[in-house]
Amino acid sequence: MKKPDYLSIQELANILGVSRITVYKRVKKGQIKAVRIGRSFAVPKRYINSILGKELDVEGKREIDAAVRRTVKEYGEVLKRLGRE
Repeated sequence: MKKPDYLSIQELANILGVSRITVYKRVKKGQIKAVRIGRSFAVPKRYINSILGKELDVEGKREIDAAVRRTVKEYGEVLKRLGRE
């Protein structure tokens, strides 16, 4: 028998250690990708690693790159001096 390709909101909440309401709110805000099946939402298992932070998607990589650029721009001289010590 094939394993299901989706997790319910409750199953994901159990994995993350948060309430199902928290997961549902994140789905509604678009922070967690989910599909609507009837009146319920289901989270594709292929997104679980990115939700858990084990895998970066393109948007996550862009956010990190932007943060590094801002940090270097603001603290570049300080970072150079610390590197010499």
